[in-house]
Amino acid sequence: MRPILSASLALALCVGAASIAIAAAPTYEAPKNPSAPHPPYKAPRNTWGQPDFTGSWSNAFITSLTRPADVNGRPAYTEEEVSKMENFQKQHFEDGLKPVDNTKLLTEGVIQARGGLGAQGNQDNVFLDPGMRVMRVNGQPRTSILTTPNGLPLPRKAGAPPEPPRERRNILADKSNGLFDDPEQLPITERCIMFGNHTPLFPNGIYNQNYQIVQTKNSVAIESEMIHDTRIVRLNGKHRTDGVRPYLGDSIGHYEGDTLVVETTNIRENQAVFGSWQNLKITEWFKRVANDRLYYRFQVEDPTLWDKPFGGEYEFYTLFGRLMEYACAEGNYGIEGILAGGREQDAKEEAARRASK
Repeated sequence: MRPILSASLALALCVGAASIAIAAAPTYEAPKNPSAPHPPYKAPRNTWGQPDFTGSWSNAFITSLTRPADVNGRPAYTEEEVSKMENFQKQHFEDGLKPVDNTKLLTEGVIQARGGLGAQGNQDNVFLDPGMRVMRVNGQPRTSILTTPNGLPLPRKAGAPPEPPRERRNILADKSNGLFDDPEQLPITERCIMFGNHTPLFPNGIYNQNYQIVQTKNSVAIESEMIHDTRIVRLNGKHRTDGVRPYLGDSIGHYEGDTLVVETTNIRENQAVFGSWQNLKITEWFKRVANDRLYYRFQVEDPTLWDKPFGGEYEFYTLFGRLMEYACAEGNYGIEGILAGGREQDAKEEAARRASK
């Protein structure tokens, strides 16, 4: 059985986290019969007559963004496969709770905990919350979040540039492009400004995969527990035309019956989705389908890269508790350490250069 880690980690993780923030996880109650389809449901209404999504939700699960090759194109797992995967994930996680040997060097080959990142980090699984269950939509255990025929992103149009590689740097060794010369050269995740991309809402596969939704008459706020990013959706508004591309993009929304529809444009280059940003439009649909389930669907479209839109879907589940603070701030001790290490490495290289003359 292969290790079950979310493929969306590659989309969200900027390797070499400058700091790790620990928050008490809200509790989750598993459904008594997860394979049963949802019965007919009418979403409750809030003060303004809108479908009520207010509360805490999570997308921590072990289904990957793209479909594994070994399922032969099937969109759903069998219940037997689900049982094996979830039992494996449970044991896999418990194994990672064993004590870590801190006398060992952090090198690429040494991953002492199941969830450790080699040279980029070495931590016990007590710090992680990767999800323990296969994701289901209306009771069906899905093999991928993407709903394309093969569970993969659509091929690019002829002549379109290829998707840039998702580079994974060794933060302790890579000094290319002046990475350690000043704080502004470090990735935005290292600087605790933003974690990956929250449009669409991809699971990150590590921890803090929780969200809080707050609704008002004229807007909806979607707060991510990871680095406490908050996206504001302006209801019944128009997209900005000043050319500014804010973090998290420019989101406007409206209600269609029980569904909140959100459209986001003006994406930043460093928050590209499948390599698209400049002409990217993301549409998301939120619909409460049970007291403890929030159906989520997203679609990405860029006529310069793909012949047609494509996307995926999953269901959030409720959290019985509130989000805790993710204490990650720009200028943290991790940044000091990274830059200090860079200056130490500079000094050693300069000493070696002089000695070689």
